[in-house]
Amino acid sequence: MTTSNYATERETTEGRVFTVTGGDWDDVVSGVDPINEGRIVVNMGPQHPSTHGVLRLVLELEGETVRDVRSVIGYLHTGIEKNLEYRNWVQGSTFVTRMDYLSPIFNETAYSLAVEKLLGITDDVTERANTIRVLMMELNRISSHLVWVATTGMELGAISIMLYGFRDREYILEIFELITGLRMNHAYVRPGGVAQDVPDEAIVKIREFLKLMPKRLKEYEDLLSGQPIWLERTKNVAVLDVTGCLALGVTGPVLRSAGLAWDLRKTMPYCGYEGYEFDVPTHADGDVWGRYLVRMAEMRESLKIVEQALDRLKPGPVMVADKKIAWPAQLAIGVDGMGNSLEHVAKIMGQSMESLIHHFKLVTEGFRVPPGQVYVGIESPRGELGVHAVSDGGTRPYRVHYREPSFVNLQALPAMAEGGLIADVIAGGASLDPVMGGCDR
Repeated sequence: MTTSNYATERETTEGRVFTVTGGDWDDVVSGVDPINEGRIVVNMGPQHPSTHGVLRLVLELEGETVRDVRSVIGYLHTGIEKNLEYRNWVQGSTFVTRMDYLSPIFNETAYSLAVEKLLGITDDVTERANTIRVLMMELNRISSHLVWVATTGMELGAISIMLYGFRDREYILEIFELITGLRMNHAYVRPGGVAQDVPDEAIVKIREFLKLMPKRLKEYEDLLSGQPIWLERTKNVAVLDVTGCLALGVTGPVLRSAGLAWDLRKTMPYCGYEGYEFDVPTHADGDVWGRYLVRMAEMRESLKIVEQALDRLKPGPVMVADKKIAWPAQLAIGVDGMGNSLEHVAKIMGQSMESLIHHFKLVTEGFRVPPGQVYVGIESPRGELGVHAVSDGGTRPYRVHYREPSFVNLQALPAMAEGGLIADVIAGGASLDPVMGGCDR
């Protein structure tokens, strides 16, 4: 029987049982003499309001100076990657959308791109489907950054910005509900395209949002950018230069705030991003202030991309033509709001017995994916979101593993916080924008 510092195990009549403890907390505490050394060890989280969900930080303090930081994760572990092995390839979208719950469209798109690459149908995805994916991702990027500026402001004492950020995010969630039927956890982007087309009323609401949001961003900057307390809490705080970012694998706005314009939409385009005009904002100082400026600028760039996507929405199908792969799209909801409309069912059943049988098999069993493995990376609001998908030739994934930027970026927190003040742990941690649902998966 193996031993572990983190979880002891024992055999029982019910099988092997693991006892999960608080990491190396006992070892850390026993190694510190607070009376003679003047150091104390404290927990920040996993229920602390300033640790972005259920993140636990074990801090070793000397006065208010942080000498050591340890991140303890796993409190939101859902086993999504393992669950994917027991569902067919299309059902995977319903699972992965729940990981990073602030950017579900990105989870779905990365997964779908990986499945399409395994199937060899990347070039068969329609132009309209790719345009809708870009449109949805950029709206989702704005909504995610709005949550960041709202929660970071709240954690540093700026309560008003929290209210305004969530107010404007609500506008985007209403757009998502119009398009997908859900505010979050959409399962909208699926292998081969998207679940259904964008309705006309959603287009109208998006154009209204494009007129409204630049004014709101200006209001945010009027509230924060010249505010003395905000400047004190963010400038030259939690600095991580580009060398540190590269050494730790940090990507996204944190890397760009250190001066490196690395954005997968530009460097390794997907979904037709190479055809859009937009800039990659950067900053030179690598501090919390720089991360704030980069994210504010990124929202403006996303607005530009959304406007271009609307102009490119040409009529056409939103799912690949191959009926052996295409999950039924353009579903019509019944009058009771549940299930398909009778007209849609009649259309399916009235085509031919063969089409009905195929429809049944596609929905219940799913399509087969040729054996192989692929890696696909996209630019999520937090950095490089990568999917490593492995197929054994069956109707279910053999293995799917996500390269989650929240998980990778969190390891930069000790480099940012050690030697600084305990109050700056809050600012530095918030500037990483970790989402624990994605981190723990």
